[in-house]
Amino acid sequence: MLELKNIWVNAGNQKVLNGINLKIGKGETHILLGPNASGKSTLAKTIMGFSQFKVVKGKIIFESKEIQKLKTWERAKLGLFLVFQQPPSVKDITLNELLELISKQTNSNNKKIEKIFPNISGLEKRKLNVSFSGGEQKVSELIQLMSVKPKFVIFDEIDSGLDIVMLKKISRAVRNYLTENHITSLFITHRGDIMKYLNPDTAHVLLDGKIACSGDWKNVWKTVKKYGYEKCRKCPTRIS
Repeated sequence: MLELKNIWVNAGNQKVLNGINLKIGKGETHILLGPNASGKSTLAKTIMGFSQFKVVKGKIIFESKEIQKLKTWERAKLGLFLVFQQPPSVKDITLNELLELISKQTNSNNKKIEKIFPNISGLEKRKLNVSFSGGEQKVSELIQLMSVKPKFVIFDEIDSGLDIVMLKKISRAVRNYLTENHITSLFITHRGDIMKYLNPDTAHVLLDGKIACSGDWKNVWKTVKKYGYEKCRKCPTRIS
């Protein structure tokens, strides 16, 4: 469904991604691990077409179509969706008003969403993400995701700032939603513990703007926890 072919990206005059190659098949869930400043969020925003990140070389192919020259909104219309690590606050609209706008375009069933997150009524009436806690921001993002019905979702550090109870709840809700709706996904994470609730197909490690290694998520995470990311730096191809 998504393929990155030798992607090189600059932010201003600085190189931030250095020859990324990645393939994610339809319906698969992939994990992207890496330390801070390794380029994980840059990769997410590059896939979505954020203007501050310029693709200077390579191709981004989504459903057999090159999209690296498309605007962000054009990519969104194709079915790409990004769950922000720190979503922006919007004072001019409530979450409920946004969901009503979305439902007119997608015929989404908000009643079904309420069964997954039964305590969202308070959030719906508040201005979007204004004074939301970290957990409330995550729930707000997931509600929007489920309303939009995308084909491919990038989750940028969805596990950051969550305690273990909230992490389990959100991870399981997301996993069930993705599976039931056959949605392809890429999870970007620093912690890695979210993987045991998602059971992804493949895990990748990003270091210095390059994918250092890929493989079975259990083996990748075991290696990272035991030896740190430097072990992955020495990996020539895959951790199997």
